[in-house]
Amino acid sequence: MNRNGIEFSDAQLQEVRRLQGLYPDTRGALLPVLHLAQDAFGHVSLEVEEYVARLFDLSPAHVHEVVTFYTLFFQAPKGRHIVSVCHNLSCHLTGAQDILRHLKARLGIEPGETTEDGRVTLLAVECLCACEMAPMMQVDDRYEGGLTPAKVDALVDALR
Repeated sequence: MNRNGIEFSDAQLQEVRRLQGLYPDTRGALLPVLHLAQDAFGHVSLEVEEYVARLFDLSPAHVHEVVTFYTLFFQAPKGRHIVSVCHNLSCHLTGAQDILRHLKARLGIEPGETTEDGRVTLLAVECLCACEMAPMMQVDDRYEGGLTPAKVDALVDALR
């Protein structure tokens, strides 16, 4: 067992090896293995990063750079619901900053944080690829566009 109690099961380790075998350079499997780790441990803590780094013979710093680059990895426990607000150009120009300010006040958290009850994690993300529906947000697996404070409130109310 890992000194931090972080260790994949035998079946998960077999999956890691299978994924690594799909690529000429095993590092190609780093993203799917990090997703596997997040599913297994709930989030990708520094300890999880160190564990994954050892599986790939990489430095923990390298794995940390990958984890912090992608918005799909959570470094702390995430909420039951993920609310992501796009802040790219189209969304910014159509009021995304106002929507984000409204959500921060409504939820009492900053982007990257989770409400005290563990229900909602708020994110500000680079792009949700739906500029025609700006301003845009993603609530779990659903995309919502044409946001107004009233529409955002209805969406948040449905999560509670």
